[in-house]
Amino acid sequence: MDPAEEEEGREKPPVIYTMENKPIVTCAGDQNLFTSLYPTLSQQLPREPMEWRRSYGRAPKMIHLESNFVQFKEELLPKEGNKALLTFPFLHIYWTECCDTEVYKTTVKDDITKWQNVLKAHSSVDWLIVVVESDAKKKNKTNILPRTSIVDKIRNDFCNKQSDRCVVLSDPLKDSSRSQESWNAFLTKLRTLLLMSFTKNLGKFEDDMRTLREKRTEPGWSFCEYFMVQEELAFVFEMLQQFEDALVQYDELDALFSQYVVNFGAGDGANWLTFFCQPVRSWNGLILRKPIDMEKRELIQNQEATLLDLRSYLFSRQCTLLIFLQRPWEVSQRALELLHNCVQELKLLEVSVPPGALDCWVFLSCLEVLQRIEGCCDRAQIDANVSHTVGLWSYATEKLKSLGYLCGLVSEKGPNSEDLNRTVDLLAGLGAERPETANASQSPYKKLKEALSSVEAFEKHYLDLSHATIEMYTNIGRIRSAKLVGKDLAEFYMRKKGPQKAEVYLQGALKTYLAEGWALLVTHTRKQLAECQKHLGQIENYLQTSSLLAGDNHLTEDERKSFCQEILDFANQQVENQGQKVILPMHSFAQLKTLHFDPPNAVVHVGGKLSIELTLLSQMPIPVRVDQIAIHVHFSIEKNSYRKTAEWLTKHKTSNGVISFPNEIAGFPLSRNNLPALELYEMYERSPSDNSLNTAGIICKNVHMLLRRQESSSSLDVPSGVTLEDGAHVLKCSNLILEPGDNKITFNIQAKEPGTYTLRQLCTSVGKVQFVLLHIYPIVQYDVYSQEPQLKVEPMTDSLLAGIPQKVKFTVTTGHYTMKSGDTLQLSNADAMPILYHPESKAVIYSNTREKISESSLRIQSSEKITSIILPVAPVYHVIEFELEVMYLPSATESAVEKENAVNKENHRKNKEKQKRDNCMATVDQKVTIDCPWSIYSTIIALTFCIPFNAKHSLLSAGKRKYVQVCVQNLSELCFQLSDYSLKNSADCRDLQLVPLNPASQQVIYSKQSIFFVWELKWTKELPLSLQCLFSVSFCPATSEEQSLTLKPFTYEFQVENFFTLYHVKSEIFPPLGAEYCKTGSLCSLEVSITRLVDLSEVDRDEALTESDGYCTTKLMYEVVDNSSNWAVCGKSSGVISMPVAPRATHKVHMEVMPLFAGNLPFPDVRLFKYLPHHSAHSMQLDADSWIENDNLSVDKNVDDQADSSSIRSRGSLHSTASGEHKGLPMPRLQAFSPGQVFNSSTGMQILVIPSKDDHVLEVNVT
Repeated sequence: MDPAEEEEGREKPPVIYTMENKPIVTCAGDQNLFTSLYPTLSQQLPREPMEWRRSYGRAPKMIHLESNFVQFKEELLPKEGNKALLTFPFLHIYWTECCDTEVYKTTVKDDITKWQNVLKAHSSVDWLIVVVESDAKKKNKTNILPRTSIVDKIRNDFCNKQSDRCVVLSDPLKDSSRSQESWNAFLTKLRTLLLMSFTKNLGKFEDDMRTLREKRTEPGWSFCEYFMVQEELAFVFEMLQQFEDALVQYDELDALFSQYVVNFGAGDGANWLTFFCQPVRSWNGLILRKPIDMEKRELIQNQEATLLDLRSYLFSRQCTLLIFLQRPWEVSQRALELLHNCVQELKLLEVSVPPGALDCWVFLSCLEVLQRIEGCCDRAQIDANVSHTVGLWSYATEKLKSLGYLCGLVSEKGPNSEDLNRTVDLLAGLGAERPETANASQSPYKKLKEALSSVEAFEKHYLDLSHATIEMYTNIGRIRSAKLVGKDLAEFYMRKKGPQKAEVYLQGALKTYLAEGWALLVTHTRKQLAECQKHLGQIENYLQTSSLLAGDNHLTEDERKSFCQEILDFANQQVENQGQKVILPMHSFAQLKTLHFDPPNAVVHVGGKLSIELTLLSQMPIPVRVDQIAIHVHFSIEKNSYRKTAEWLTKHKTSNGVISFPNEIAGFPLSRNNLPALELYEMYERSPSDNSLNTAGIICKNVHMLLRRQESSSSLDVPSGVTLEDGAHVLKCSNLILEPGDNKITFNIQAKEPGTYTLRQLCTSVGKVQFVLLHIYPIVQYDVYSQEPQLKVEPMTDSLLAGIPQKVKFTVTTGHYTMKSGDTLQLSNADAMPILYHPESKAVIYSNTREKISESSLRIQSSEKITSIILPVAPVYHVIEFELEVMYLPSATESAVEKENAVNKENHRKNKEKQKRDNCMATVDQKVTIDCPWSIYSTIIALTFCIPFNAKHSLLSAGKRKYVQVCVQNLSELCFQLSDYSLKNSADCRDLQLVPLNPASQQVIYSKQSIFFVWELKWTKELPLSLQCLFSVSFCPATSEEQSLTLKPFTYEFQVENFFTLYHVKSEIFPPLGAEYCKTGSLCSLEVSITRLVDLSEVDRDEALTESDGYCTTKLMYEVVDNSSNWAVCGKSSGVISMPVAPRATHKVHMEVMPLFAGNLPFPDVRLFKYLPHHSAHSMQLDADSWIENDNLSVDKNVDDQADSSSIRSRGSLHSTASGEHKGLPMPRLQAFSPGQVFNSSTGMQILVIPSKDDHVLEVNVT
C-alpha cells in the first residue's frame, strides 16, 4: 500500500473536517528508499513553521507545511488549460542513494534525464534531487569514489545554474548529530521550495481568477464557472489550514452574488441569473453536517442549482470554516441574516414558491443551525451565549406559527380537506430524510413532520418553542422581543378559546409599549385586549379599554364610534338597573386643558363671588350627554393666618388667572424619561407674635407626580382611601353635552368660610359611569379671606418736611365692616401739627380689586381738641381713600431744649452730633390719636417730619471789633426763598447794637446749599459775659406761585460768651543782620509781642490770677508751632510768662527760626493758653456743645482745634475734669481761651524767603 494511503487509513478525522487534501509532492527514483524515509519525513516536515510572504502587500503568516507524497507519474502533471489546484503537484523529488560511478552512468543518469525531460515537457520547474548517503554502503564497496564525486557529477549534469536543487541526506536512519543536521538542512530546503512553489502557482492562479472576474460584464460569463474557480482557491487555503483566507473567498462570492440580485431587483439583470429563477421544488433546509455537500456542488457546477441550493451550499461552507475558526456564534448571526436575505431575494427574483414552502425551509434551517452549534459547544457555552441564538429560536417559532395557521392547525374546527392537501404537499417537498439525521430522534425533519401531523402535536411544539424563546429573551434582558412573542402567543390562545391565558401576555406587552411610547402597537394591543376582556366578562376593564380606544386617533372614525357606543350603552343599562357605579380614569374620556379664575388672582372675600371656567378637551368622537361635572375641593385653614390678609394675598397671587395643564396623550402615562422636574420651594415658619423664624425647610410641591406608579395595566389605578362621594366642598355643574374638542364649563362660587381651597379631583358622571381625574396638577387654589377694618396713614412724598404744608393719604379698608352714614374718624388736635382743610378735598371708594366705585366730597369738622372726618357710606371689603394737608410747626430754639430734662438733653446732643456727621435732616415724630368707628380702642399713628434747615453760628474778631455769623444750610431736596431775616438780643440790652451787613433783599437757598448772615456787635457800655441771641428768617418754597398761608419763620436761638478781646498777639520775623531778605537755611529772628488790652474783668478771676498789693498778674503759656513744616524753631519754642493784668501791658519773646523752603512763607502759629496751678480741682461745666480738654502740659492738636471752634461757651473758669495727678505726680493744667479773647494780628501774614546761592535744587513754596 502507498505510504500516504496507509497514513490516511490510520488517521480518521472527525466529521467536522472538510477535506483530506494536502499539497501533492511527487517522488521519483528509488521508491524503496523513499518508503523507508517517509515516516520520518511526514513527521518532521510540519513540525517547524515557515513564514509565508505573499504578494500585494498582504501580511505574512506562519504556516505548518504538510504534503501528500505520491509516486511520480506523467499523468499527474497538469495538462494545458487545467487550472485545478487540488490535484496540482507543487514539487517533484528524485530520490537516489547511488554510490557507484558505473551505476550512475549506466542507470541513474539516464533515469534522471528522462524524469527531467518529462518535467520540461509540462513546463514544470519545481524539482529537487536528494542523494542519500549511507556509511554501510561505503564499507561494502571499498573501490568506490568518494561520495562527493557523485553529487558533483549530478550537479554538473543537471544543476549547472541551480546547485541548491541537489541536496545530500546523510545517514537519515541513524540517530546521530550528523544525521540530524542533515535532516534539518534537507527539511529547510524542502519547506522553502514548497513555499516558493505555492507563492508562484497561487499568484498565477489568483491573476487568472481576477482576469476571469473582470470579464463578468461580457456576454456568456457564467457565475457558476467563476464560483468553481474561486472555490478552488478556497480549497487550497483550507488545505493549507488558512481558514480565514478560505472564508474570505466564500464571503466575496456571497457579496458578488448578492450584488447581482440587488441589481436585478433594480432592473439591471444578468442573463445567468435566470438559472436561479427556477421554481422552488425542494425545501429541505440547510445541510451542515457534511464537510462538503457534493450534491449541491454538482448542481452548481452543472448550472442546475436553484437560489436556495446555491445559498445552502455557500452557507454550509462558511459554517464549516467558522467552526474551524472556533467562531460558532458568528454562524448563528450569519444564519439569521441568510434566512431573511433569502426571503427577500426570492421576492426580488420573482421565484415561484409554493405557499408554506419557504416557512418550512426557514424552520428546518433554523433548527439545523442550532443543532450544528450544539454539536460543537457544551451546554455551559450555549447558555452563556443565548443572545446569539435566540434570534433563530424566535424565527423558527414565527415560521411554525405561520405553518400552523396555513395548515388549519389553529382553527376551532381543525384542518379541512384543503388544509390536509396543503400539508401533504409541503411534506412531499421535504423529500426523504437525510442519512446523517435518520437515526437522530430530534432531527429538524422529524420535528416539522410531527408538528404538522396533528393539532395536538402542533400545539405542543409551538408552545414549547414560544415559551423557550420568551425565557431566552427575558434572561438576556430583551423584554420588547419577549413581549412580542408573548403577543403572538396571546393571539394563538384567543384562537384556541383561551382568553384567560391570552390576557396575561397582552397586559405584559401593553405595559412595555406604554412605557416606551409605541402608539400603533398600543392601539393594536388594546383592540386585542378589549376582545379578550369582553370574553372574560371584565366589565370595568373592558369599559376602560373601550374609552381609551374611543379616543385613539389611530383608529378609524367608525371604530372609535363603536367603542364609544359600547360605553354609552353600558351607562344607560346601569342607570335602569341601579347598579354599582363604575369609576374610570378621566384622561381616556376628556383632558383638562386650562382653568381660568375670575377675579384673576383667585382671591375673594367672604360673601364675594368667584367663577372658575374649565376648558375640557373631549376625546370622544361623538357628543356625549353628561349628567354632572363635579370638582372636589379640599379646604384648609392657614396656620399663619396673619399672612392671609387681602394685601398679602394680592401681592403673592398670580394676576393672569389662567392655569394651563400639560398635554397628556390618552393612555400614555409619563415615562421615567418624561417625568417633570422637581419643584422645590423654601419653607419658612415664623412666629405670629414677633415674626421670628421657627423652622426652615424645603417642600416638593409635585411629589405626587414624581412618585406615582406607572400604569402597569389597563385596569383603573384608584388609590385606596380616595373618596369620590359628594362632600361639603364640591363644585357642581349638571346636564351638559360635551362636544368633540374643546368645551367651556363655568362654576360659580359664593365664598363662605375663609381659608384656602385646593382643587383636588375632577369627576364627570355619565349615567353610572364616572370618569375621574384623581390629581389636578399643577396645584390649583383659591383663597377666601375675612379682613378686619384697617386704617393706614402714609405721606404722599418720600419724607414730610416741617414748616410747610404736606399731603398725607388716608386709606380706610372696610373689611367686614359696613361704613354707615355718620361714621367719622376723630383725630386729636396737636398745636405743633394743625390739619389744613380744603373744601375741594375728595374721598374715593374702590372695590377690593381696585376698581373705582364712586367719589364724593370730604367733609371735615374741627373743634378745639378734635378734628372729625366724616366718612362716606361704603359696603364691606371696599377701600376709601382721601388726602389731607398737615403742617408741623418746629420749635428748634435752644431755650426749649434747655428746658428738657438731663436725659432728653443728652439724646438731643447725640442726635445733633449725628446730624452734623451725616449732614442729614433732623427728624421729629409727631403722634396723632385717631378714634375709628369700628373699634373702641384708639389708634396711635406717628408721622415723621424732617427739619429742612440746619443753623450754626460763629464769633469773628478784628481787634476789639466783634462780628456774629449765622450759617443756614438747606438739607432738603426743595429750594426755598428766604426773607425778613433778623438777629435780636433776647435780653433787649439797649447798650448793644446789632448792625446787619447783608442786603435786605430776598434770597433763594437751593438744595444742599448754605447762606451766611453777618452782624457787627457795637456797644457803648460794658456788656455781660453772655449774650442770648435769637435768629429768625421767613421762608417759603421757591416753586409756589402764591402763598396764601402764612408760614411760621425759622428761628435759631444761641448764646455768645466771653467774646471780649483780652490779649493781642503780634509776630514779626527779621532777616539776619546785614541781609535784606530771609534765606533758606539761615537763622532769622522771631519776635512775639503779647499785649493786654483791657483791665481786670470777671473772666480773669481764676486760679491763674495772682493779686499782691493791688497789682494783679496771671500766668500764660505761649507755644510756637509750624504745622505746615515750613520753619524750624531753634531753641525753646514754648514758655510760661507772668502777665500783668493791666491795659497795654506787653511782653515780648525772642527766638530763632530757620526757613526750610523758599517763597512767601506763612508765619508760624503762636498759641496762648492759661497756665493753671496743679492744685486746681474744680470740674469743667460742659453742655451739649462743649469739649473735654487734654490733660497734658504740651499743647496737642485737640487744643488747637478746640481753640478755633465757634461753639465754645465759657461759664466761669474752665478746668480739666481729669485728676490732678499724672502717674502719681502733681502736674499743671492748660486752658484755652474762648474764641475772641485772643486776637492774633499776624495770622495770614507771609514773608518772602529767597533761596541760598549754593543750593543745587530750588524748592519754592507757594501758598
